[in-house]
Amino acid sequence: MSVLPSFPSPIAVGQCGNQIGCCFWDLALREHAAVNQKGIYDEAISSFFRNVDTRVVGDGGSISKGKICSLKARAVLIDMEEGVVNEILQGPLRDVFDSKQLITDISGSGNNCILAMKELNEHADCVLPIDNQSLFDIISKIDLVVNSGKLGTAVKPKSLVTSSAGAFKKWQEKPFDAMNNIVANLLLNLTSSARFEGSLNMDLNEISMNLVPFPQLHYLVSSLTPLYTLADVNIPPRRLDQMFSDAFSKDHQLIQADPKHSLYLACALMVRGNVQISDLRRNIERLKPSLQFVSWNQEGWKTSLCSVPPVGHSHSLLALANNTCVKPTFLELRERFMRLYKKKAHLHHYLQIEGMEESCFTEAVSSLSALIQEYSQLDATKSMPMEDLPRLSVAV
Repeated sequence: MSVLPSFPSPIAVGQCGNQIGCCFWDLALREHAAVNQKGIYDEAISSFFRNVDTRVVGDGGSISKGKICSLKARAVLIDMEEGVVNEILQGPLRDVFDSKQLITDISGSGNNCILAMKELNEHADCVLPIDNQSLFDIISKIDLVVNSGKLGTAVKPKSLVTSSAGAFKKWQEKPFDAMNNIVANLLLNLTSSARFEGSLNMDLNEISMNLVPFPQLHYLVSSLTPLYTLADVNIPPRRLDQMFSDAFSKDHQLIQADPKHSLYLACALMVRGNVQISDLRRNIERLKPSLQFVSWNQEGWKTSLCSVPPVGHSHSLLALANNTCVKPTFLELRERFMRLYKKKAHLHHYLQIEGMEESCFTEAVSSLSALIQEYSQLDATKSMPMEDLPRLSVAV
């Protein structure tokens, strides 16, 4: 699922993107309903939804202010097959979309990950890679804590980032819903600062501006915490500090990576809820000695504070790290692709399309290899001594 920096048109692509979209739009409606209890169409809700008078045909039915009549998602849904999109149109979210927003019935084939990577390398501003194994591991850990009754306190079911509890309309849970809910929560946290008020807001353009020092190195490792909230909603300093520590731990990353043992180019902390700027600064200073940043960007931090917490939580933190720990993910992707490519598996589906040649695949592999090489060169500087550069002095 893609969110455009300028807002307001998320684009859901393929089966996975549209299933994440189902969770995302449901959570977005719940989040805005919790904040906007008077049912007024305001600036916050307008970032993701249009207010439409269904009695008026065409674009004339759009309402820019006043009471909410009927909300329509600002989104485009794309899929090669119609199954998932049709399921959305027949499900509890069917009134949020109309047929103009759907692009379906486009043939495709497997083994296209390498081609997608080339397009992401060349055209994306920021990419947040996520893998299923990490999501599955997170869900397993949550289930273990919930079922074990550890810590002597109850876990609120509605506070789990994997839960669909509290949905506007009931629908049947699917095997991947818990995983998709984690990604949907990530996207909501990512856009919260642009939708709600806060003492330190950040829009999506600022993420790429501050976290991407070189055009190709725009892959950000994400982590989300807390994964659940204990029944005690008070936030002692120890628990708040633990939230920041968890964001940098291997167990909370949404790809198989350990950023603390790799090199940081930059890092963003996007906090929601009852957290003060002093808490943020104190935890950055506490964690800095254990994190290795490139020598030329030792102060490479970007922070935001949004006063509105996620539904079911009192506070949350989304961490985005431009870190060389993403390199093994790309190495594995290249290895998996080459195993298929050496057998020419699925290749015939592409070569029969006009304008598609085998060179497209070799160019895509070269693009990925060049990206891996850039991360390797950065990793090689990790053991180099840091230069103590003189600070600029200003004569008074």
